[in-house]
Amino acid sequence: MVGAALVLAAGSLAVSQATAAGQDPAPAGPNVKYVVTADAPLSFDINYVTGSPADLQAFNADAAAYSTRGSFVVPWEATATLSDPQWAYISVARAGHAMEAPPNAHCEIWVDGQLAVQNTGPTTAFCQLSRW
Repeated sequence: MVGAALVLAAGSLAVSQATAAGQDPAPAGPNVKYVVTADAPLSFDINYVTGSPADLQAFNADAAAYSTRGSFVVPWEATATLSDPQWAYISVARAGHAMEAPPNAHCEIWVDGQLAVQNTGPTTAFCQLSRW
């Protein structure tokens, strides 16, 4: 009976080691998640940081290398792995339309599963961490 328990325990250990060895490597930096919502599923212009520059001068010299922009229908979310999550930034904007209620744009930045910052505005919202 003891021999069977040892064989079972050894097999269990081998399986757990194989699983650990087969797992994907950890990401290079913190996981940043951007979330945008509004009162209605409308299209917004969204600009967000996807890479950590060495400094603000590097970002200003080639912003497109560190960010993504486009028009997206909300609700919307995207993730990025930033070596320094303090570079996280998102801007959300929608042009006002006559006879339309403000859409109340809302942005959030999450770092490793924790809400870091959020903001709401009638037609625009900006969320940023400390590097800005």
